[in-house]
Amino acid sequence: MLEEKAAFIKKAESLKPKLYIKRVRPLLGIPTDKLKAGDSTVFDFGNHFVGRIKLKLSSAGSHQDAPAFIKIKFCENKRELDEDAADYHGWISKGWIQEEWLHIDVLPAVVNVDRRFSFRYVKLEVIDVSSKFSLVVDDIEAETYTSANDECVNKYSGSREEEDLDRVSIRTLRNCMQEVFEDGPKRDRRLWIGDLRLQALANYATFKNNDLVKRCLYLFAGTTDDNGRITACVFTEPNVEGDDTYMFDYSLFFIPTLLDYYNETKDLETVSDLFDTAKRQVELAKECFGPDDIINDSDVMGWCFLDWNLRLNKQAGAQAVYIYCEKALVKLAKYLGKSELAAELCNDVENKVKAAKEKLYDKDLGLFVSGREKQVSYATQAWAVLAGIFDDEVNHEILNRLHEYKNAEKMVTPYMYHHYIEALIKSGNKKLAYDKMCSYWGAMIEKGADTYYELFNPENPYESPYGSSVVNSYCHAWSCTPAYFIRSCGLNKENLYNQLI
Repeated sequence: MLEEKAAFIKKAESLKPKLYIKRVRPLLGIPTDKLKAGDSTVFDFGNHFVGRIKLKLSSAGSHQDAPAFIKIKFCENKRELDEDAADYHGWISKGWIQEEWLHIDVLPAVVNVDRRFSFRYVKLEVIDVSSKFSLVVDDIEAETYTSANDECVNKYSGSREEEDLDRVSIRTLRNCMQEVFEDGPKRDRRLWIGDLRLQALANYATFKNNDLVKRCLYLFAGTTDDNGRITACVFTEPNVEGDDTYMFDYSLFFIPTLLDYYNETKDLETVSDLFDTAKRQVELAKECFGPDDIINDSDVMGWCFLDWNLRLNKQAGAQAVYIYCEKALVKLAKYLGKSELAAELCNDVENKVKAAKEKLYDKDLGLFVSGREKQVSYATQAWAVLAGIFDDEVNHEILNRLHEYKNAEKMVTPYMYHHYIEALIKSGNKKLAYDKMCSYWGAMIEKGADTYYELFNPENPYESPYGSSVVNSYCHAWSCTPAYFIRSCGLNKENLYNQLI
């Protein structure tokens, strides 16, 4: 097993992409006025970038007689310019806050800020200089990085709204494409499998960097634990290493991610290499079920993700995810000619579906319920639809009833909105799917988004599960899928109009 994992990592490293480097400068404000203690200036780079900056600084007035003490703040949107990091007391490390404090002993100077940042705006504050001189920023330049080749993307032509949705989606994906598909270039800057699955779909519709998807699949297969379980995320620096975080749904998502990759590339060799890893995820997940074929519920935070709604019960949603992923494994088994295994898996799917219908579906409500409290949620209904527990006609009715059910637990992330919209498409309601896509992601654009956010609750736009929005990510991989919906799923006015005539 160790030799196989080492071979997988070696394969992944052979697929490491080149980075496209571009140097950009702010739109205005260079050189700056003379800056004294307490002064600040903001540089707007005109779009969202990921990279490192270089400053050219000088002094004005008398000879510099003390170090210049400055603070540099990197912001993905305007709101962050006014946030005070000192107010942050959340549970995510303060180390993610994008600020640098520098002393410059001798001016003039060229200052290279070594750390990589994710930003549109750069705010420079003069903490102190002596009364005898002022600081001047003569130039600021950013060296920006992505492994996405912009020339590979055909421009989308549609309504202005669709073009904006597509443009911001592509920018989000682009800036998360580094040496792996990162979940967010501000935070956490590593490879998460839930994000990868959605990034890959958007990538197939846009940049078509399929080798990057392949690299990430091999990285996950090469970093399983001793029991063969896929970790939720992978670190690549200083060495490739799997995290010690495991989630029921994330481990299983390796399977449909591999299936989507095959459907796009027809690369059966990779499927053959990674099939046993995929199959192992179902074997491990099966241990979480009781003798009644219903998944055991858990109060442990993070046992299954689904969404960042902390009130969400995950039991029924997890059952549906299992069914969805096992069905994907059936298809992979058939592609490899493993007919006996496919039949065995199909039998298990049927058992899990039958149990879900009998014990998780409330016939009086016409909705799926979850946990001891029989909770109704958008996440549960969406995943039940995607899993195909009922046929499309019943699924359509389920989602219609959901709109009428006022106490349903709502969605708080673009990640969950993606699956809800997929469920609407699967159940035959493309018109509502289109409207929800435009209203949800469009609301972020109305707030000035150059890239889509990690979290977005229209009723509370700066909600955070971390204790403060200071560490929220405003360029996040799992929110990049409008381009996929528009380009690959026909969620655009032209296609919807053609369906009506």
